[in-house]
Amino acid sequence: MSSLTHFDAQGQAHMVDVADKASTHRIGVAGGRIEMLPATLAIIEAGTAKKGDVLGIARIAGIMAAKKTSDLIPLCHPLALTRVAIDFEATQGDSATVSSIFCTATVETVGPTGVEMEALTAVQVALLTIYDMCKAVDRGMTITGVRLMEKHGGKSGSFINAA
Repeated sequence: MSSLTHFDAQGQAHMVDVADKASTHRIGVAGGRIEMLPATLAIIEAGTAKKGDVLGIARIAGIMAAKKTSDLIPLCHPLALTRVAIDFEATQGDSATVSSIFCTATVETVGPTGVEMEALTAVQVALLTIYDMCKAVDRGMTITGVRLMEKHGGKSGSFINAA
């Protein structure tokens, strides 16, 4: 494993200089899950949540979060994103098992640095938005398994998470 890139030779935090890196098409895909009671998922799917269209609002929140990642993560570069897509897949449990929604964020740019952090931030904020919109009926929801699933582009090439 290589050394941490956000520290200089004296151990001080710094923003990585990407001026000499080639601009390439870069893709980051992240995913994560929110687990909930089956009744909570039923409300989301029926569109009867008091705050409105839960997944529609969460999708917009995820897109906005990807665009604001450099404002939230101190050493991230601000990037001109060319695409952000947020997708949801629901799994309905029965009375003995939990229900869940899996969120996938795909973020793309053409530039000198990757979009993994933007994809991870998008997933987290989309899932937090689902929590916020449904907490009145289910405070026990759990966000879990947020991870980078794949990245493509740049000097290091592609990475696909086997987990």
